[in-house]
Amino acid sequence: MPTQCSADLFGFAPVEGRRVEVAFDGGAVTSDAGALLLGATDRVIDLVGRFTACFTDGRRPDLIEHEVRTLVGQRVFGIALGYEDLNDHDELRHDPAMAVLAGKLEARRSDCAPLAGKSTLNRLELSRPEPTRYHKIAFNDEAVERLFVTSFLEAHRTPPKQIVLDLDATDDPLHGHQEGRFFHGSHGHLGVKLLSYGIIGSSCGSGYSGSKV
Repeated sequence: MPTQCSADLFGFAPVEGRRVEVAFDGGAVTSDAGALLLGATDRVIDLVGRFTACFTDGRRPDLIEHEVRTLVGQRVFGIALGYEDLNDHDELRHDPAMAVLAGKLEARRSDCAPLAGKSTLNRLELSRPEPTRYHKIAFNDEAVERLFVTSFLEAHRTPPKQIVLDLDATDDPLHGHQEGRFFHGSHGHLGVKLLSYGIIGSSCGSGYSGSKV
């Protein structure tokens, strides 16, 4: 049986006028190349752009290197790739694959990386409903909640008659003095309570089908 050969190159949407290609001939190798598929998906549903619209930026535009869309995109794609900690972005801000996802290959200032590090991303993490002197980035919590529901409904040809939230909580063992730690009597260690995640399901026959959020 003849061998079915794959293409040597896979092309993706260009970024800032530059071609983005995936090849199999070595060179600079990244373990996160699959993230390009996430980027292609986001360009279809525009989740990052719509999520960015839930924030307002009170910083001086002439002093901004990393816009809110870049920060949101970094955080969303970083978590999707397994980089939950902000500390990871001190390295990821130089990663070309992450730069392609953020749509920003070069910094505007010579003393900056193309993407944000942990300190700048922390400004997004500490955002609140109303901006303050020290917290210039604010979010609209109602818009965020509405976005999650809307994006779920858009994934169905017909809106489901019923939505089920199946929440679960867990804890992460700690080995230091982090804020919010507690002693878990059942497991016998210090830990921090993680955010619960839910499985949103729509009624389908006698069971449920859904997706994790």
